[in-house]
Amino acid sequence: MLINILQTAAGLVILLVGGDLMVRGASSLARNMGISPLAVGLTVVAFGTSAPELAVSIGSAINGSSELAFGNIYGSNLANIGLIIGLSAVIRPLPIDGVVTRRELPMMLLAVVSATVMACDSLLDGGTAQYARADGFVFLLFFVVFIFYTVGDLIAQRDERINGDGEAIAPLSPVIDHPIENDVVSPPGAKGPRFLRDLGEVVIGLAGLLLGAELTVSGSVEIARAMGVPEVIVGLTMVSVGTSLPELVATLSAVRRGELAIAVGGVVGSNIFNILLVCGLTSVVMPIPIPKNGLVDLLFTVVLSLVLMLTARTHSRLILRWEGAGLLVSYLVYMSWRAL
Repeated sequence: MLINILQTAAGLVILLVGGDLMVRGASSLARNMGISPLAVGLTVVAFGTSAPELAVSIGSAINGSSELAFGNIYGSNLANIGLIIGLSAVIRPLPIDGVVTRRELPMMLLAVVSATVMACDSLLDGGTAQYARADGFVFLLFFVVFIFYTVGDLIAQRDERINGDGEAIAPLSPVIDHPIENDVVSPPGAKGPRFLRDLGEVVIGLAGLLLGAELTVSGSVEIARAMGVPEVIVGLTMVSVGTSLPELVATLSAVRRGELAIAVGGVVGSNIFNILLVCGLTSVVMPIPIPKNGLVDLLFTVVLSLVLMLTARTHSRLILRWEGAGLLVSYLVYMSWRAL
C-alpha cells in the first residue's frame, strides 16, 4: 500500500514537471510565430495541459480501468472550472475575451451537453450506458471542427501581422516567460539554439507525461482496490486533481504575470480538449462504460459550465472575486459529497 502511494505521488510529480516543460517549450515556439496570448491559451497551452489527461485516460482504458478514465476526464473538467478558475478569480478578477464568450464557452457547453446525452443510452434505448466507439468518432469530429475554426483565427491573426511591404511585425511578447525588453528581437544566430531548446523541452515533457501517466494509473488503481474505493471516485478526486496540476500551475503563473487572456483561454480550451479529444480517442481505443452516478457527475459539469458561461457575460465580461469563490466552494462541496 505504501509503495503504491509513493508510486502514485511520484507519477503526479512527473506529470507536473512534464506538463510544465511541454507547455513552456510549446508556448515559446508558438509566440515566436507571432500568435496572440489568447490563441496560445486555446491551442498550445490547452493541448499541453490536457496531455496528462490523455495519457492517463488511454492508459486506464488499455489496462481495463475505464471507470478511472471517466472519473479523470470529467473530474479534471470540474477541477478546471471550480478549482482553477475559481481560485484564480479569487486571487485576481478575470477579464474574459469577447471571442471566448461568443465561441469557446458555448462550444465547451455544447461538448459537455453532447457527452451527457450520449451517456443516456440506457434511458433512451435500454442498452448499456457507455461511450461506444461510434460516440468517440463523433467527439473527434466535433474536435476537428473546433480546431478548424481556431486555426483559421490563427491564420487570420498571422495575416494581420504582416505589413504592407510583406515584412512580418515583431512577435508578440512572451506569454509565460519573461517579457522581451524594448521589443528587441533575438539575433539570427540565436534562433537555432532557441528552437532546439524549445523542441527539447516539448519532447522531454511529453516523455515525462507518458511515464507519469503509467505510474499514476497503476498506483491509483492498486490503492482503490486495496481500500475498496470505486475507481471512478479515485479518478474524480486524486487522479483528476493530479492531472489538472499543469493547468493550475500554468493558470496561476499567467495570473501572477498579468497574462489573463491565457489564464481563461487555457482552461476553457483544456475542457474542450478533454471531452472532444481525450474522451473521443479513449472511447475509440476502448469503449468507456458510464459508472454508477456518472450521469450525476455529467449533469453537475453541465451546471458548472453553464454558470461559468453566464458569469463570463456579466460585469462587463469580468469574473469577480465573489463569483470565483462561489465556483470554488461549489466544487469543494460537490467533490466532498462524491468522496463520502
